Amino acid sequence: MGFNETDLNNTANLPSTFLLDTGQRNISKNHHDIEYVLLLTLKASIMIFIILCALLGNLLVIVSVMRHRKLRVITNYFVVSLALADMLVALFAMTFNASVELFGRWLFGYFMCDVWNSLDVFFSTVSILHLCCISVDRYYAIVQPLDYPLIMTNVRLGTMLSVVWCFPTVMSFLPIFAGWYTTNEHLEYRRNYPDVCVFQVNKFYAVVSSCVSFWVPGIIMIAMYYKIYREADRQERMLYRSKVAAALLNKHLQINGISAGLTSLPTVDQSSLEPQPEEPPITSSSKMKRERKAARTLGIIMSAFLACWLPFFLW
Repeated sequence: MGFNETDLNNTANLPSTFLLDTGQRNISKNHHDIEYVLLLTLKASIMIFIILCALLGNLLVIVSVMRHRKLRVITNYFVVSLALADMLVALFAMTFNASVELFGRWLFGYFMCDVWNSLDVFFSTVSILHLCCISVDRYYAIVQPLDYPLIMTNVRLGTMLSVVWCFPTVMSFLPIFAGWYTTNEHLEYRRNYPDVCVFQVNKFYAVVSSCVSFWVPGIIMIAMYYKIYREADRQERMLYRSKVAAALLNKHLQINGISAGLTSLPTVDQSSLEPQPEEPPITSSSKMKRERKAARTLGIIMSAFLACWLPFFLW
């Protein structure tokens, strides 16, 4: 009889304990689900914001150059082409990457994985080569300003842009779709697990691709901007010396004019003749200042771009 009472008491206590434990688990699970949804929403919002900023910012650059005739110079055509490449990065590379970050796996199959990797490598190489062409253009504009219109013609501009857009296919679509970029083990792994899209490269492709896509253009850019800096510094010193010499000459002429008994007020012929020799240097000086300012701005952009890519290629 005692045994039955104890059994009944334990039986009566089981449901309440079980319900309490189940309720706590449900509350904990719901709390975890809410946190996961909030975190996923925050991550999606940040990624959408970044993609929209990349699209709208580069679109603003393109529209500005197209709408203002004064901005339609050779250098800005390189900038417009670079902005187009960055827009395509946001559309075709960042969107796929956002889907992987949000869902935790690849959703688009084996073929689209190769497409995504090819587009990522292609547009990244195109962007770096654009900066390399801009540095060469700025070099000729500042170091050889008289020969610049003869060197940077529309035909040469079209040739450089064609090479910039066509050459990266050799380092992106061709080796990736041919399977030359990775090992046979990784290709077999991807066939067995199509929901995993990892860009794993072999040593040969890593060396060749990094040299073509980063190290060689980076060295060219650094060399060009170093020469631009030296030339700009030399022009600045020459301009300062010419201003000092002009001021001394003007002071000398004023003193001689007063000592010769001339009137302090210049005649009409003198006033018309004196400012004329100073106009070409002022125009030339302002033009050089604009060229140096453009080179300085593009140099800052280039430095930031290389600094962001450097850890990836070192790794």
